[in-house]
Amino acid sequence: MSALTLSTSSPATLRADAVVVGVTKGSPEGRPPAVAAGGEAVDKAFGGKLAATLETLGATGGEGETTKVPAPSGMKAPLVLAVGLGAAPAKGSSYDAETLRRAAGAAARALAGSKKAALALPVEGAESVAALAEGALLGAYSFTDYRGDDTAKTGKPAKSAKAAQAETARSAPLAEVAILGAKPRDKAHKAAAERAEVLADAVARARDLINTPSNDLTPAAFVAEAQDAAKEHGLKIEVLDEKALAKGGYGGILGVGVGSEQPPRLVRIAYAPAKAKKSLALVGKGITYDSGGISLKPAGHNETMKSDMSGAAAVFATVVAAARLQLDVKVTGWLALAENMPSGSATRPGDVLTMYSGKTVEVLNTDAEGRLVLGDALTRACEESPDAVVDIATLTGAMVVALGNRTFGIMANDDAFRSAVQESADEAGEPSWPMPLPSELRAAIDSPVADIKNVGDRMGGGLLAGVFLREFLSEGTTWAHLDIAGPAFNESAPFGYTPKGGTGSGVRTMLRLAERTADGEVL
Repeated sequence: MSALTLSTSSPATLRADAVVVGVTKGSPEGRPPAVAAGGEAVDKAFGGKLAATLETLGATGGEGETTKVPAPSGMKAPLVLAVGLGAAPAKGSSYDAETLRRAAGAAARALAGSKKAALALPVEGAESVAALAEGALLGAYSFTDYRGDDTAKTGKPAKSAKAAQAETARSAPLAEVAILGAKPRDKAHKAAAERAEVLADAVARARDLINTPSNDLTPAAFVAEAQDAAKEHGLKIEVLDEKALAKGGYGGILGVGVGSEQPPRLVRIAYAPAKAKKSLALVGKGITYDSGGISLKPAGHNETMKSDMSGAAAVFATVVAAARLQLDVKVTGWLALAENMPSGSATRPGDVLTMYSGKTVEVLNTDAEGRLVLGDALTRACEESPDAVVDIATLTGAMVVALGNRTFGIMANDDAFRSAVQESADEAGEPSWPMPLPSELRAAIDSPVADIKNVGDRMGGGLLAGVFLREFLSEGTTWAHLDIAGPAFNESAPFGYTPKGGTGSGVRTMLRLAERTADGEVL
C-alpha cells in the first residue's frame, strides 16, 4: 500500500513528482473553472493564470477529470495535476467527503508509477483529511501478482529493457501520498490518517482475494489466508472441514461443494475485546468459483465468477480491521466457503438437502447456491445470540437489474436496523438502497416435497432471496442482508478510487457499522 504522510509545507516548495490541485466547474453563466482552496500557492506560481491555462487545455472542472500541466519555474515539483471537483460548494459550505475521496482517488490513479504526490486539495478539518487519505490510498491500489516479464514467459525478451522498465513503472501504484494542509501533530488529523490506512488496507485485502484466480484461491487457500491473519492479529479462528460439516449436519454448504474436488469449509473468525458490550455477527458468501453447478451458467457469464466470494472477503477484511482499530465491540465473521462445480457427484436439480437448521430445501436451481451456504452459516451464527447479524453476498442478478452496477441493496427484518446500515453506508461513501421483504413472496418458495425450495417466481428475485434467508434466523434476531452483486466486481473502466476488478464493496460499510455499534449509536 502507498505510504501516507501529513505535511504543512507549501505545495510550491515541497519536493515531489507532482502536486495535485483541485479545480471547480465553471457556471452555466460563463464563469470559467477556478482553482479550489489549497492550490493558492500553485496558482501564484502560475502568475494567477492556472485556471486560464487549464481552460485552454480543455479542462472543465468536472468531477474526476484530470489534466496534467508542466510546473512553472520556482516550483520544486516538475508537474501539476489538476483534478475536477465539480461545482463549488455554496458559500459557507464545504466539499462533501465523497467528492474529496473521488478526487484524491482519480489523482492517485493518474499518477500511477510516480514516487510521490502532494495533494494540495481543500482541507478544513479531520473529516477532509480522512476523505483525502482514504481516496488516495484506495485509488492507488494495483493488483500485479500475476504479471510477469516476457523473458520469464518465453525465455527471451520481447521488449527493450527501457520499454519493460517503463511498463513496470506504469503498473506500479503511486508510492507515497502527502496531504498538504494536514497537521502531523494534530491528534484528530493524525487519527484520521491512521484510520484511513487501516481501512484502505482492509479494502485492499478484500480486493486481492477477489482478484485472485480460482485455481489459486480454493476454499482451503482462503482458510490459510484467514489462519495467517488470525495469528498475526490475535483473532480466534475455528475451521470446519468437510468431515466436521458432515458430522454437524451442514447440508447447505456440503450440497453446494459436493460437486467439486475442492471441499467446502466453514470458518469462524472472531475479534472479542474484553470490554465489548455489544456483538455483531457478519456472514459472508464465499463461493470461490461459481459455474452454476448442474444448472450451468450460459457462455459469457462465467469469466468473473472468481468474484463470487466477495462477501466472505469483505467479512474477513472487516474483522481484521476491527481488531486493528481496537473497537469496543465483538465482531465475529462467518465465511461460508465452497466451489460450485458440475460433476457426477454434484447436487442435481430436484434434490432435497437437509440444512443445519433441520429445515429441508428442494434445490430446483443449483445456480441459486449462495443462499444455501448462507442459510447454514446464518443458523450457526444465530446460536451465539449476537445483538445483530449482517450477511453480505453477491447473491442475485436481479439486484443488479434493480440497482445497477454501483449500488447494493439492503434488506432487513427491522426497519431501524436497516436504516442504521444504510446510514453507515452513506457515511462510508458506499452507495446503497433499502429494499423491502414483502410477506406475500413467502408463498413462492413453498415446495410440494420439502419445507421450502431455493427458487421461486422470477419477478422480484432479489427480494425473494432475502425472504429465503430470513427462514434460517433464530426468532428475535435482528438481521440485515446486503446484496452486493452489482458493485462487488467492476468490469468497466476505473473511476474515482474504484479500480477495475474486485472493489472490496461492503468493507467500509460494515466497519463503519461496527464503529457506530461500539460507540453506542446502533443497537
